Amino acid sequence: MVKIIGLTGGIGSGKTTIINYIQSKGFPVYIADDAGKEVMEYPDIIKKINALFNGEVLLPNGFLNRTKIASIVFKDKELLYQLNKIVHPAVALHFKDFVEKNASSDIIFKESAILFESEAYKKCDATILITAPLNIRIHRVMLRDQVTEDDVLKRVKNQMTDSEKQKLATFIVENIKLNETFKNIDQIISKILIN
Repeated sequence: MVKIIGLTGGIGSGKTTIINYIQSKGFPVYIADDAGKEVMEYPDIIKKINALFNGEVLLPNGFLNRTKIASIVFKDKELLYQLNKIVHPAVALHFKDFVEKNASSDIIFKESAILFESEAYKKCDATILITAPLNIRIHRVMLRDQVTEDDVLKRVKNQMTDSEKQKLATFIVENIKLNETFKNIDQIISKILIN
């Protein structure tokens, strides 16, 4: 029976580097954000979302203007809730297909920035939280996205804190020195495979 391992971490924690490492070990990794973007290109989903936003979020090519949608829902929690009610069930079906396609694997990793916020962790056999000190995370994001410290802090404030996430996580990996991080990930994978 395949085990679903949720993987999450705040902005700048280094999730992408760890995902790449896990994939290099041959494990399938489902990236919820990428899946969400893919699902938002399905014609029936485009139609529902465009109707939700009164026909004002389509690009000339017929696809959704995700930047415009993001700026609207950032200020409107009710609209965000309605949007998630359209997107999340479609992503859940998409994930079910991914699990079926990778059923021969012992472990499937499911990466989601909002694993705990969305309560998706409840459907996982275990979870891994990637953490790093806030100053390191801020520095990483400033370098990566060419943004100010203030921009990063705004994004951090929109996420659940690491201490809240730690109460829900099965495993916690502090990602400061990569060789240590990879060692910890290997140990966790070994534990999961044994149990």
